Amino acid sequence: MKKKVLKVGAGVVGAFVLAVVIYLVYVFAVYYRLEDNLEISVEHSGNVSAEEIETGETCCIVSANIGFGAYSDDYSFFMDGGKESRARSAEAVEENVSGSVKAAAGQEPDILLLQEVDTDGTRSWHVDEKELVIQELAEAGMKDVSYTYAQNYDSPYLFYPFLEPHGKNKAGIVTVSDKEMSDAVRRSLPIEGGVMKFLDLDRCYSKQRIATDNGKELVVYNLHLSAYTSDPSTATNQLLLLFEDMLEEYEKGNYVVGGGDFNKDLLGNSSDYFDCGELDDNWAQPIPEELIPEEIQLVAPFDKDNPVPSCRNADSPYDENSFVLTVDGFLASANVEVVTAKVIDTGFKWSDHNPVYMEFILR
Repeated sequence: MKKKVLKVGAGVVGAFVLAVVIYLVYVFAVYYRLEDNLEISVEHSGNVSAEEIETGETCCIVSANIGFGAYSDDYSFFMDGGKESRARSAEAVEENVSGSVKAAAGQEPDILLLQEVDTDGTRSWHVDEKELVIQELAEAGMKDVSYTYAQNYDSPYLFYPFLEPHGKNKAGIVTVSDKEMSDAVRRSLPIEGGVMKFLDLDRCYSKQRIATDNGKELVVYNLHLSAYTSDPSTATNQLLLLFEDMLEEYEKGNYVVGGGDFNKDLLGNSSDYFDCGELDDNWAQPIPEELIPEEIQLVAPFDKDNPVPSCRNADSPYDENSFVLTVDGFLASANVEVVTAKVIDTGFKWSDHNPVYMEFILR
């Protein structure tokens, strides 16, 4: 009897080890990165204006990480120390994406930058959020737009948490404008190597061009930088590539405006500005400002009279004791005058990020 039990036990252990090996082979086999400088399509909804952006006129840009439609204010995420790994339902995805998009569109932006937009994800119930975004924008009054989609990553199936796996997820960034955009490309960002690449996945920023009335171009960057890195040089190299690209465009005489989710504390130490305490293991380190060229300005949206953070930690449902900070913001070249920048306070009702807003003038 004892030998039989041992034999059964050995069989179970052997089957488990075999399953793990098969899974690891699958993960390595399906992993891929998109090539750098990949041309992406400029699509259209309605009748897009052929007008150029005018110098001397005030323009508006809004950026929002929509959190793949999962992060209602009572949601917590397992990778941040919370409990949940997926959106609660397809209906919840649609409600949260709609809320985030309409909050951003309510600012009447000339340019809209969105991050963490799933096109086919287990975690987002396979809702095509890119199509949902364009539909919601039209309902919100932005029906005549050009837009691009750049895939950020296409992850292998993650069998964790075991009772509700995070699954296989394809996510990207969407850039929208009421002006005609052209020559859009996806730039691959440096990521960690080895086993860590399966956690950091693929990363990118997108780059679009809009004509101006003086024969130059406004070059628009949409970015979503890495959060979970063990090697600090990865984050540094991502910024260096981005700044080198921006500086090259500025030196050609073009205007440069970029924005998105930096996954860096843009205020240096947000705890000094928001009464929220500290995290034992703070994933958002201060952005290294010494890396930023003199010709490029970092714009961290902040109103000292009404301080509003752009992001909450999702280790638990949102309340007044949640850790909050500002990781979403903008970059602008020296020939761009920044008029104002602020965080739009949604109370994190539809995402773990609040939208951020900037007005600027091309000089």
